[in-house]
Amino acid sequence: MKTDELREPLLELLTGQDAHMDFDEAVGEFPTRAVNERPLNVPYSPWQLLEHLRLSQRDILDYLTDPSYVAPPWPEGYWPADDATADAEAFQATLDGFRTDRETLRRLVAGPSLDPMAVLPNTPGHTLFREIRLVAAHNAYHLGEFAILRQVMGTWPATRRG
Repeated sequence: MKTDELREPLLELLTGQDAHMDFDEAVGEFPTRAVNERPLNVPYSPWQLLEHLRLSQRDILDYLTDPSYVAPPWPEGYWPADDATADAEAFQATLDGFRTDRETLRRLVAGPSLDPMAVLPNTPGHTLFREIRLVAAHNAYHLGEFAILRQVMGTWPATRRG
């Protein structure tokens, strides 16, 4: 497979096509009243989980684009504080930030400036292909988790099928 032929499958991974629920389907019509609720035996709220997705995806974007990148500390750089909450505006900012950064990643993949298989500067042999696979797998995992949270919390719209 030619490296340019890798771009389309990578783009599909980023948008959650094929076997994965996409981001907009997972978060669609989520009730604001429930963004800070914590289901029994779950150590985070729906907003905290989505903010983790946003922060982690942003970290990969920074890794790919910032020559002076320094990884945030774990776990505080990748998760909101345990007691952090969000109002409707902050929840929307999390959703919007995730979408904006995902679109920037899509532009990186689609553009001709980066060869998906070329080793990225200042990395231990990492490629765009590796990083996009990593962020897509992480997003798919946690979006599935978010969908289960919705089921447990009863926050899917009444009109949802499946």
